[in-house]
Amino acid sequence: MSDILKITLIQTVIVWEDVEKNLSIYTKKIDKIGESTDIIVLPEMFATGFSMNPQKFAEKPDGPIFSWMKKSAAQKSAAVLGSVIVEENNRYYNRLYWVQPDGHFEKYDKRHLFSLAGEEKHYTCGMSKLIVNYRDWRIRPLICYDLRFPVWSRNQNDYDLLIYIANWPELRNHAWKSLLRARAIENQSYTVGLNRVGKDGNGVEHSGDSVLLDFNGIGMSELQPFQEIVATFSISLSKLNENKAKFAFWQDADNFEIT
Repeated sequence: MSDILKITLIQTVIVWEDVEKNLSIYTKKIDKIGESTDIIVLPEMFATGFSMNPQKFAEKPDGPIFSWMKKSAAQKSAAVLGSVIVEENNRYYNRLYWVQPDGHFEKYDKRHLFSLAGEEKHYTCGMSKLIVNYRDWRIRPLICYDLRFPVWSRNQNDYDLLIYIANWPELRNHAWKSLLRARAIENQSYTVGLNRVGKDGNGVEHSGDSVLLDFNGIGMSELQPFQEIVATFSISLSKLNENKAKFAFWQDADNFEIT
């Protein structure tokens, strides 16, 4: 059993709608990771920023950004995840890719589209959740606005690690930090929130405030806001299971189905 899982968070500025420049930046940052890691986490729409121009920047499911993710995963012997603008069957998706070193990948299309920015006018929402089994861990990746909807992310004793990738504005960073802690506590799960920094093309500022929380919502690592940071942290599956055995709140949860 892989008790220890190492997670690398890349909190960074995203150059607005410049795929080539962003991929070059990420390549350099990933190359400089000086220790072994199991997962490399990139922000939402990491190659473009939170763009409402999918007709200009969408790629096909096997496009160049996805190919770059596969190459990066193989080179670092680590899973890489982040979301990409994808066109499939004449529809656009804010699609999270989970790409493993051996080339195996999973996908998750953002369920909750951010109506305040008109995301639902440009993109199609996903209907299926994703839980990845990787190195003996069960991992649930989600995207930004999903954080506000606890039923969708509810742990039915089917995952150990919850990951949110985001372009979450600094103006609402109190909600970001508070909701991440709530999700960790209510789901008794390690929880990662990885957010970008810097202004986007609409002048919206992002503070990052990326964090790794334990199963009690206690910060194991909180990245300094407004700074570009690449940092790697370790979490323990045995510690999680010990806590869930001692405090088996999950056994009393409501049974439900999402339709």
